[in-house]
Amino acid sequence: MTLEQLQQTIKEEAGVLLYFSGENCNVCHALRPKFKEVFDKEFPKLKQIYLDAHANPEIAAYYSVFSVPTMLVFMDGREFAREGRAVSLHKLTEQLKRPYEMMVS
Repeated sequence: MTLEQLQQTIKEEAGVLLYFSGENCNVCHALRPKFKEVFDKEFPKLKQIYLDAHANPEIAAYYSVFSVPTMLVFMDGREFAREGRAVSLHKLTEQLKRPYEMMVS
């Protein structure tokens, strides 16, 4: 995926979860299935995109992602939430519940 394709997707979709990870990041690999499970259940209309920050340095730099894991949530084309390094799945889901309900209703 190119930066331009990603930007177009963020514009077109009502909501996007962008999950930056790294090939050698054990925390990234441990968290990803947990995030996927929760987001599939709680936020099914958010498009989920997973990117390796090391394999996509232009995209990571554009979004100021300098450590992994980092999660960005976009709603209506704008960055709404950002969690990185010490990620709290509970905190992020609580932060997204109300705006997500407004987005899908």
